[in-house]
Amino acid sequence: MTAFLVLLLAYTISQFDRGFLAMVAPDLGPDLGLAASDMALLSAGWFLAFAVGQVPTGLLLDRIGPRRTVAGFLVLAALGAGLLGLAQGFAGAAGAMALIGLGCAPALMGGLYLFGRSYPPERFAMLSSLMIGLGTSGDLLGSTPLALASHAFGWRTILFGLALVTLAAAGLILRLIEDPPRLADPAKGSDKSSDRTSVWRGFADVARMRALWPVFPVVFVSYAVVIATRSLWVGSYLGAVHGLDALQRGNGTLAMSAAMAAGAIGYGPLERLVRDPKRTAFAGCLVTGLALSGLGVFGSGSTALAVALLALTGAAGLSYGILMAHARRFFPAHLLGRGVAFMNIVFMGGAAAIQGLSALFVLETGGLGPDALYGRLFLAYGLALLAATAIYAAAPREPAFGSRAPGDPERGTNGATPPPPASAPAAPGRGARA
Repeated sequence: MTAFLVLLLAYTISQFDRGFLAMVAPDLGPDLGLAASDMALLSAGWFLAFAVGQVPTGLLLDRIGPRRTVAGFLVLAALGAGLLGLAQGFAGAAGAMALIGLGCAPALMGGLYLFGRSYPPERFAMLSSLMIGLGTSGDLLGSTPLALASHAFGWRTILFGLALVTLAAAGLILRLIEDPPRLADPAKGSDKSSDRTSVWRGFADVARMRALWPVFPVVFVSYAVVIATRSLWVGSYLGAVHGLDALQRGNGTLAMSAAMAAGAIGYGPLERLVRDPKRTAFAGCLVTGLALSGLGVFGSGSTALAVALLALTGAAGLSYGILMAHARRFFPAHLLGRGVAFMNIVFMGGAAAIQGLSALFVLETGGLGPDALYGRLFLAYGLALLAATAIYAAAPREPAFGSRAPGDPERGTNGATPPPPASAPAAPGRGARA
């Protein structure tokens, strides 16, 4: 329980970090002389650095465990927050945002790695959804409370405070987390060259799993369109299209953030009821795509409808944990760290790409008014997610030879993964059944 709470604190900070820009943008932008397109690039830089950080995250989780991995990266995030508080222009802000994104890279992955190593696969979806749902309280702090705090103390003071809290979280992780026993990698040879090669081969092994290929598009798009809406556009959309003031924008953002937290928590019990992470995630992505499309077509006509559709997007949109639980079924134990990190590269790479592309909707307005501009943006988000969800329909539900990931030894009653006996037969191939 202690490990869960400490890693939850790290993930809550990460959630705050990826969403705070939307609330401080009205003050930060003018102070640094930044345009709306610059803010989109700052946010995209955060997610790009976060995605790049998944490579060392996966390697380090499998090599040294979550304790030193998460704590060490959080120190980088704290440094980035302090530097952003000192920034005087775009270059300084971009470097600081990238450092924050890199530092947050293992915040959730450390918890997912610990769950995967300590609990059977059927409990992974519940625990990951609970972590994601409770961690989304960082989004709640980054809405109305942040808007009020920024107005009272200034955005630079908020960033300095964030740096101190992040350093404290790193210290707690070092003191309170225990790493699970390290697993031997069966791909390793006896020489050091083979040892180094096997570390990188794990990422290639995950990429070659054909069962996951229909999953990659929805992973790339699903989280990206929701977090782009929440962390980048919701505040400016409610202000430009619906004329809401700062506090009203904060309240609208709070509604979406609260729905995201409730939805992420609710996905766990829903998956236990459905007993199928694929069908659960498919339904959530379908609803999210329809909600975003509806926001693009009808959202400008009514503030109440717009906020309701934003809330629905948030509630259904955090299928992240269930999609990860579905993918986790295909990872052998010795690749678990690199497996979840690889999936997170796809999740966050999609977020970076889509937020960067979003800047084009702001730069190339073609004389459109705010209602038409945001309408086409949200419609594009919705249609992209619906297309990816259609591809996801062809994904297999589980490995062909049972719920155990290929090459994953049977688990003991305590959830640990014992090494296979010397006479164990070779692991079955990666065939999969739909």
